[in-house]
Amino acid sequence: MNETIPTPAELAARWSLDPGVVYLNHGSFGACPKAVLAEQARLRERIELQPVQFFDRDLEGLLDAARRELARFVGARPEDLVFVPNATTGVNAVLRSFPFEPGDELLTTDHEYNACRNACDFVAARTGARVVVARVPFPTAGPDEAVQSILSHVTRRTRLALFDHVTSPTAVVLPAERLARELAAAGVLTLVDGAHAPGMLDLDVDGIGAAYYTGNCHKWLCAPKGAGFLWVRPDLRNGVRPTVISHGANAPVRDRTRFWLEFDWVGTVDPTAVLCVPEAIRFLGSLVPGGWPAVRERNRALALAARSVVAQALGVPLPCPDEMVGSMAALPIPPAPPGPPGSALYADPLQERLLADWGIEIPIIRWPAAPRRLVRLSAQLYNSIEQYEALGGALREVFPRGFGTSLT
Repeated sequence: MNETIPTPAELAARWSLDPGVVYLNHGSFGACPKAVLAEQARLRERIELQPVQFFDRDLEGLLDAARRELARFVGARPEDLVFVPNATTGVNAVLRSFPFEPGDELLTTDHEYNACRNACDFVAARTGARVVVARVPFPTAGPDEAVQSILSHVTRRTRLALFDHVTSPTAVVLPAERLARELAAAGVLTLVDGAHAPGMLDLDVDGIGAAYYTGNCHKWLCAPKGAGFLWVRPDLRNGVRPTVISHGANAPVRDRTRFWLEFDWVGTVDPTAVLCVPEAIRFLGSLVPGGWPAVRERNRALALAARSVVAQALGVPLPCPDEMVGSMAALPIPPAPPGPPGSALYADPLQERLLADWGIEIPIIRWPAAPRRLVRLSAQLYNSIEQYEALGGALREVFPRGFGTSLT
């Protein structure tokens, strides 16, 4: 007997999102389903019922159970994983632990997330290292251009390369395994910023071959905010310290590694977000027939259809091949007109106009620099193709003459 395939409206009822907003921005902060939030509330009640019991006696076992579930989901060994609040924290932990010396080079790309690029600059300034930025083409003909650009910037001084698995501003899936392999052949360690990858891509973190990998669980995996992970290759684990040094630095090593001891306790915090990761994995995987493979394929198919609709509305060609698209897609829009920026949170007033006039929440990203900009759409189970058609209609009203300029 065939299982019933739920409609986007039926799936949207599983979230608490405002039904008056066309929410096309899952990629920025994720959105946590009601059932997972209910599990988080249950855990918080458990904490407050007996805090000492929870933190001193129960927490280690709960973290270990959640870690095992996450490790299975992302294709890793539990002993190589620790929880962090988000991928930015994971990137900072690695960069601030790395033994850079004056003259060393830290390689990244011009697509790297701004917060992580700031971390690169901060560490370079403190250690005397130099940040080298590879300009990866976008629009692009395919993954080869990204690989060639990054490898062309490797020198004998390159110690570490930081790159996104899925780029944040341009929403491009980079060939992480190939990059890790070719950089390793050149003697360069790799730190993969997988902020968007868990839940979007079928991950095999162990098989990528990177030195370090960090990802978010609050985005496409739909755990509560504050859930991320850091994976470190076994031979490098002793060299990575958390950004907060706490009791784990000198806690007795029993049946636990120093790696776990340091990252599992960085002071009294609310650990319920990471403890909800197993429930998020279970719940999202139960929403459509076929489980997680079907979730990923459904979202990707919708993202591909959505970018075609919006590209046609804008009159622009698709900026990258289908193989480089996951559950997000970015498209160039006409340059920003002269004038003051928008609010402190959003630099482009068009984002606020789309929300105010059409009820559409979607990011407008100044990239690679003003006045050039992109619209980046996300596709999650609660979205429908009609929402992107509404976006296309709104953009036609904003840009009645189309793009009118070269994409490059």
